[in-house]
Amino acid sequence: MATTGPDRTKRELRELHDELAAEMRARFDRDLPFDDLLFDRWERARQLGFAEGASIYQSSHVYGDVRVGRDTWIGPFTLLDGSGGLEIGAWCSIAAGVQVYSHDTVAWALSGGTAAPVRTSTKIGDRCYIGSLSIIARGVTVGAGSVVAAHSFVNADVAPGTAVGGAPARLLGSVRLADDGTYSIVRD
Repeated sequence: MATTGPDRTKRELRELHDELAAEMRARFDRDLPFDDLLFDRWERARQLGFAEGASIYQSSHVYGDVRVGRDTWIGPFTLLDGSGGLEIGAWCSIAAGVQVYSHDTVAWALSGGTAAPVRTSTKIGDRCYIGSLSIIARGVTVGAGSVVAAHSFVNADVAPGTAVGGAPARLLGSVRLADDGTYSIVRD
C-alpha cells in the first residue's frame, strides 16, 4: 500500500533531511537544524542587501533598515532591529543569540501608549566581536576593533579598540592586535 498525502510528504521531508544532514556531517563535521540545511546563509545575506561575503542564519530575525559590511558573520538565533537604523561593519562576528536594537518601547509602555517608541540609529564598527547572548541597546556605537564579552548588556558607546563586558558593560581593557593576527586584551 503506497503512502499518500501528509504521510508521504513527511517521509519525503525526512529523507531529504537525512540526505542533507549526512552531506553536512561529511563535509563540515556539523549537524544543523533542517532550515539551516535547506537555506544558504550567504544567499540570505545577499537577498537582504548585505555586502559581499556576509552571512546570516535562517533562524535570525531582521527588522527595518539593517546594513551589514563585507565578510561579516551573523550567528544563529540573533535579532537585528533596524527600525531606527542599524549598521554593522565589515569583518565582524556577531555570535549566537546576540540582540542589537535601534528602538525601545519604554516610554510607550510607561505612558500607556501615549508616547511613541524611541528610535535611534545603532552602529557596530568594522572588525568587532560581539559575544554570545549579548544585547546592544538602541543608539549605541561600538567602535571599530572592539570586543564585547558574552552575556553583556551594552547601553553606552564603546570606544574603538576596547573590550567591554558585564551587565551593564564596563571597560575591561584595550584590544591589541599583532601583525600576525593574534590579539590580546590589556587591562588598562
